[in-house]
Amino acid sequence: MSSTASEIDGAPPLAREIAELTRRRQVIASDRLPKPEKTRILTISNQKGGVGKTTTAVNLAAALARQGARVLVIDLDPQGNASTALGVEHHADMPSVYDVIVSDVPMEDVVQKSPEFGALYCVPATIHLAGAEIELVSLVAREQRLHRALDLYLKGLDEPFDYVFIDCPPSLGLLTINAFVAAREVLIPIQCEYYALEGLSQLLKNIQLIEKHLNPELTVSTILLTMYDGRTNLANQVAQDVRDHFPNQVLESLIPRSVRVSEAPSYGQSVISYDLNSAGSLSYLEAAAEIARRGAPKTGDQQ
Repeated sequence: MSSTASEIDGAPPLAREIAELTRRRQVIASDRLPKPEKTRILTISNQKGGVGKTTTAVNLAAALARQGARVLVIDLDPQGNASTALGVEHHADMPSVYDVIVSDVPMEDVVQKSPEFGALYCVPATIHLAGAEIELVSLVAREQRLHRALDLYLKGLDEPFDYVFIDCPPSLGLLTINAFVAAREVLIPIQCEYYALEGLSQLLKNIQLIEKHLNPELTVSTILLTMYDGRTNLANQVAQDVRDHFPNQVLESLIPRSVRVSEAPSYGQSVISYDLNSAGSLSYLEAAAEIARRGAPKTGDQQ
């Protein structure tokens, strides 16, 4: 064993990288993830754009579905990128999450099965969602629309979902507020670059307001570091700063910058199905496993 380790240490960088990827693949292949006792509903949010919200939502969902969990992704971003990445139709004539929150269409009439994995489903977004912020203003209980529709849908299922991921737009408008009210947990992706923490304090203040006035069960359970480049001092410093500020919420798993992760949506796939053996895919599989093992936070666990 020690001779093998010394051989790897003395090998060229590429050989060491291949050996490490192989080791990680073997660990993941032998993994059996625990399922939650009840449905975990996570909103993935950060008002800063380009931090990997949609990429994280799609790939964590695909990673958990690949491991046997039943997963639902709700695409609440008018761009509809999560719908695209999961390979579900979301052209303007399709029923979508817009119809659910604005017109009270039952969620079961909108849910589509993703071709990615057998137990992966999606509530798609269409371009109509772009005007929903304005239309919601005049509606009764405008902050509760998604929560009520999702709750009714989940209660009517014979086989419950293990996870629901809600992909938010990069803003703190009524759509994001609906996501916070519908969820029990918030997952915040943070880019390992300069200004990463900018605006985070405002996001946390808004989450606290939602918790106080609209959803007392809401908690920031998970922070995931994305677009990590271990070759730079900046990325390592940002990662350390975030860990220092949020020691209980930050996952050990890091999501590296990856060409495969960027390419996958153009093929209507998650990176999990596009290139299972890539570093990006393995990182999301590891992050999903960590989320599953941590479980939903108990009341009072939030720091």
